Amino acid sequence: MNWQPSAEMHALRARARMNQQIRQFFAARDVLEVETPVLASAPVSDPNIEPMCTSEQRWLQTSPEYAMKRLLCAGSGDIFQIARVFRRGEAGRRHNPEFSMLEWYRVGFDHRRLMDEVAELVTQLLSARYPQLPRLNLSYGDAMSRYAGLEVHSASDEQIAVLGQQLAGQDLQLSRDGWLDVIMSHQVEPSLPADTLVFIDDFPASQAALARVSNNTEGVAVAQRFELYFNGAELANGYHELTDAEEQRRRFVQEAGGRPIDEYLLAALEHGLPDCAGVAMGLDRLLMLVQDSGNIADVLSFDWSRA
Repeated sequence: MNWQPSAEMHALRARARMNQQIRQFFAARDVLEVETPVLASAPVSDPNIEPMCTSEQRWLQTSPEYAMKRLLCAGSGDIFQIARVFRRGEAGRRHNPEFSMLEWYRVGFDHRRLMDEVAELVTQLLSARYPQLPRLNLSYGDAMSRYAGLEVHSASDEQIAVLGQQLAGQDLQLSRDGWLDVIMSHQVEPSLPADTLVFIDDFPASQAALARVSNNTEGVAVAQRFELYFNGAELANGYHELTDAEEQRRRFVQEAGGRPIDEYLLAALEHGLPDCAGVAMGLDRLLMLVQDSGNIADVLSFDWSRA
């Protein structure tokens, strides 16, 4: 039995420095650090994320989002958290079922203003290894057109499925959004420019999750959310947060698939969520970039196989 840490000591020291930098970044902006429970009475509603349930029928958080929004509804103002989160079945070179997430919310921000702050923080955290970091902003439609040759907002379900099947090498019997995820992961992400902060926003409205929906300049309904990619890896996912409790309940019911719905969050939203934007960022992947590592185990004190 190998009881030794999976990460070397220099990686653990690098993590401590990164956490210190993050806290200094938010302290300078008067953003409050908070802690929320790891165990919750209801899981995330996102059907693409598989939560873990304990024997007491409590759910290990896949993100601190729901609890942090309850704090926002209670008047916390700007908040951030460095949290331990858990997702079933996510293990591999870039994934561990237990990992570290930075999540923060800025009152009065929309997703585009938050993108600027994300870029500022990531640039600071990666500055030792990447002194110059160019930035590229693309809409989801532009990214699909440029790198996959797909006009996504006008393409039929069949056209999207055919391209997805070609890339996957098989028919996986997926929905339109499922095939779009295949196209994004197999074609678009690997084609993005290297050593560049690439922000993709204006996702299809069907992929809004907890984000607002609005019409783009072409009159197409899109989600007010973004993702940040760097060297083929997704680093962050942000929203201009949905504040409509009735619409959030409708989405929860549609997506839950038999899972319990978080009534605490819905009650808080009915009380009132301030206009805000929030983002979740994977810290282990950032640390992999800092350490020039290709395996998440290299930056974890003990990875899943040794925990």
